[in-house]
Amino acid sequence: MASVAKARAARPPKTLIAGNWKMNGTRTDLSQVRALRKVSASATIDIAICPPATLLGAMRETVRGSKIALGGQDCHADTHGAHTGDISAEMIKSEGAKYVIVGHSERRSDHGEDNKVVAAKVVAAHRAGLIAIMCLGETLAERKKGDALKVIGQQLRGSLPTGVSSKNTVIAYEPVWAIGTGLTPTSQEIAQAHAHLRRALVRLCGADGEKIRILYGGSVKPDNAREILSLANVNGALVGGASLKAKDFGAIIKAGA
Repeated sequence: MASVAKARAARPPKTLIAGNWKMNGTRTDLSQVRALRKVSASATIDIAICPPATLLGAMRETVRGSKIALGGQDCHADTHGAHTGDISAEMIKSEGAKYVIVGHSERRSDHGEDNKVVAAKVVAAHRAGLIAIMCLGETLAERKKGDALKVIGQQLRGSLPTGVSSKNTVIAYEPVWAIGTGLTPTSQEIAQAHAHLRRALVRLCGADGEKIRILYGGSVKPDNAREILSLANVNGALVGGASLKAKDFGAIIKAGA
């Protein structure tokens, strides 16, 4: 990828490296998190891991006393009720979590979640005292049509409720076609998308929009993390498969520190 210099404000948002384990992991995999504690001990950035709901309690104990924060992968909009298989933001918070991912493309596609549903989940996260990591991104067909910026702009506006701030919300730009495929947009494409989102956030949130962290996600690996994290308006990464192994996730953390 071609180099694109990072434009730094006087007080740029603190980098966040978040791992999304998706539907992976059992208690035996907590050994990877224990190994990661050695890396995170000297990190100057925010670190989070979002495991399956079945591991929230066990991972809470595993990360206790470390710099690693806990997050959920999704939440229901309601506090409780007859929603078999779902989990509320309050339940996630009660397990010691700080973050929750909402609006991931796999939720949007596999479960038919639209912007309205995602916005309700952001509200739920804020209600429970969690920081929402709200995901958005275009498909390959949308990018080929030249609609990438239009699509992510619409998703941003439609998925953010009132009350969004740099303290309660993180944005994650994940091109759908780059998730788990090994494909990565060029540096220019990533920088362009993040600049577009930054301008939109400033329009929506005023000066505080400059402080809202925008993460990049989509085949982030140790060998491309440093360049991606050096781009303007890239304030961290949402990491999928590479977050499952301490060696790989640790290398990405070091690249962002």
